[in-house]
Amino acid sequence: MRTHASAVALTAAAVLALGPGAVPSAAATTGTWTVRPGGAVSAKAGKTVLTDTKSGNSLTCASSGMSGMLKAGRGLAGTGIGSFTIAVYRCPTPIFSYHLTPRGLPWHLNVISYDQQTGAARGTISHLQLAFKIPEIFCSAVIGGSGGAASGGTVAVSYSGKTGQLKILTAGRTLHWYHVHNCGGLIADGDPATLSASYAISPPQAITSP
Repeated sequence: MRTHASAVALTAAAVLALGPGAVPSAAATTGTWTVRPGGAVSAKAGKTVLTDTKSGNSLTCASSGMSGMLKAGRGLAGTGIGSFTIAVYRCPTPIFSYHLTPRGLPWHLNVISYDQQTGAARGTISHLQLAFKIPEIFCSAVIGGSGGAASGGTVAVSYSGKTGQLKILTAGRTLHWYHVHNCGGLIADGDPATLSASYAISPPQAITSP
């Protein structure tokens, strides 16, 4: 974990990672989509990184997971093609307990573009909110969208039907930190936040357009 030179800094560096850049709006979705088989899905990731891109401080969670539903069939709209109703983050450390708790569920999966050659769909997860806490030092914060703590943030994603991997990309996001309390100056209100992870989707899905 990268930190600044202080004991508090060594304990409080906690941030989700998604690189700077604009995220395409789900409303920009064009065309129709086919999803097979659809239905209930689970998503499991190993390393999941939360980063404050202004301070550079980051936290690596050992694993994370999501579960939810995908629509099934042909002629589907890309907006709201799926949703995640459960999200879990496991961020063990040798000394302190970092807690990352999902808010604003369900989070919405939207698909925007499709590459016929690679078989990859790109889109967003929207309405994403998180609460962050280090109980031992009473550090807490909320991660929301650019409109404030209560607004849903957006991250850019890609899904490969060939590998069954859903990746949260570092090239786009609207996440920011809010209501930062007692975190040693490592994060600040309004700082941009990014999230990075690669999820194995089960059962694997074929998401194509048209």
